[in-house]
Amino acid sequence: MRIRPQYRVFLLALAIGLLAFAAAGCGRSDTQSASAASPGTTSGGPKLSGRIEVDGSSTVGPLVTAAAEDFQAQNAGVQVTVGISGTGGGFERFCKGETDISDASRPIKPDEEAPVCNKNGIDYTELQVANDGIAVVVNKENTWATCLTVEQLKKIWEPSSKVDNWNKVDPSFPDQKMTLAGPGTDSGTFDFFTKAINGEEDASRTDYQATEDDNIIVQAVEGDKGGLGYFGLSYFEQNQGNLNDVQVNGGSGCVSPTTETVQDGSYTPLSRPLFIYVKNASLAKPEVKAFVKYLLDNEEALTKKALFVPMTADQAQKSQSTFEAAAT
Repeated sequence: MRIRPQYRVFLLALAIGLLAFAAAGCGRSDTQSASAASPGTTSGGPKLSGRIEVDGSSTVGPLVTAAAEDFQAQNAGVQVTVGISGTGGGFERFCKGETDISDASRPIKPDEEAPVCNKNGIDYTELQVANDGIAVVVNKENTWATCLTVEQLKKIWEPSSKVDNWNKVDPSFPDQKMTLAGPGTDSGTFDFFTKAINGEEDASRTDYQATEDDNIIVQAVEGDKGGLGYFGLSYFEQNQGNLNDVQVNGGSGCVSPTTETVQDGSYTPLSRPLFIYVKNASLAKPEVKAFVKYLLDNEEALTKKALFVPMTADQAQKSQSTFEAAAT
């Protein structure tokens, strides 16, 4: 059948219109799929949802909180709650089955806490996530206190201390009034330092400038020739042009606080590994598995953000291998 010219034009226009409509429909479908998949995933996988309960060490808390904030920004359906009840308090809740992850500034005690977990059927995996180190700092004009023993630091900081002059620490030191600044009692650094130096957590003299703001400690020591303070190594590295660090003799000679000496444990007793403990039953949940993986995959950036010392390559690989074995 012969098609008249005017009909040919009509059919051609109709065909073009149908093709444009089909293309637009495909475009809308692709956009809807992309937008639906974006907020709840970290790598284009299934949308994650659920609640992750974390508690434990006040020292490790800021690291896990930083990971939680970044993870939740990519996974809007997941809520991560990070409590700070201390390492012991965290293990108590963890071994009762109340939390998915326990932050710890020391390994679990095999004669106290681990048996409770075993009794309650809580199987877990230990993962190192960072290193922690504390720098002892003095004023730039302090040329005498280049190295202090643990005993000398205890003499300065123990609860009964009345040391208010540097020559009371060592007779060879000058007659220079001493002023002290350091973390407040809510700080995990305070807990670590008092335990390592004074032998008991929270045991410290109270007549010093206590603050949760490390910058105030820097200003206090920087502004006084007789100043002495302490805070996390990462913060000292940011302010080493304004202060001198003090080597610490833990019994094996004077050692400077550096990333390397903290990582290898030679800066004793003011360095330590930091851990999380993950309940294996929780690790079977996609959201918990994804969160722990995110923390380990981004460990170096997160430790810098939270002002900790990152793990060595070997430490990071060990944690990754342990996690992969437990998560399969």
